[in-house]
Amino acid sequence: MEKILFQVPAIHCMHCIHTIEMEVGEIPGVKHVEADQLEKTVLIEYEPPATQEKIIDVLRSINYPPDI
Repeated sequence: MEKILFQVPAIHCMHCIHTIEMEVGEIPGVKHVEADQLEKTVLIEYEPPATQEKIIDVLRSINYPPDI
């Protein structure tokens, strides 16, 4: 199981958190998603077939690009 923490400056409200957690959580292999409004972070636990690149692609596609 891999863990990754992204800084996501676009997180502003509970709607942002819900959207991120729902969309990233649908990626096959993602086991846990936790977005934090105050810290503007997203913590993701995943395993194959999920990849860091796929997670980044999904975050970008829903307009929450991570700072990399």
